[in-house]
Amino acid sequence: MSEIAEHAACSADGARDDLSQLIEMGVVNSRGSRPAEHRRNEDYFRWKRVETLASEHTPDELSTKIGALAAEDARFREQFDVPDPDSVPPTLIEEQRHTTVHETLESLSLWRTLRDDMHVLQRATHRAAQRQKDADSSVFA
Repeated sequence: MSEIAEHAACSADGARDDLSQLIEMGVVNSRGSRPAEHRRNEDYFRWKRVETLASEHTPDELSTKIGALAAEDARFREQFDVPDPDSVPPTLIEEQRHTTVHETLESLSLWRTLRDDMHVLQRATHRAAQRQKDADSSVFA
């Protein structure tokens, strides 16, 4: 706890209280007790990103972004001749020169990020459509 307090420039008790509040809010996950391990809750941040995108963009805008990412995804599938980044055989990487390996691994990382972004955008599109539907129904109520 003293490490967290030092990093946050506060007392250990203050850090403990703030951390407890973040755990209660679902922003942080805690595991174990001596010593306790705290990690950011990735599900919370993904949900927050979906909600932000859904509130800042229309379903059509989000669908357009998904379309652009889908085209990029198709280029990656064609480049690697596999359906997804996890299907790239290790031999493809092992048989390359060092500089090419680095470029290939970077491309695979970008592809994974692109896939993750597409998933978030799909959820945001659904959420934005639901918000729009709810807003439309409240106007007529």
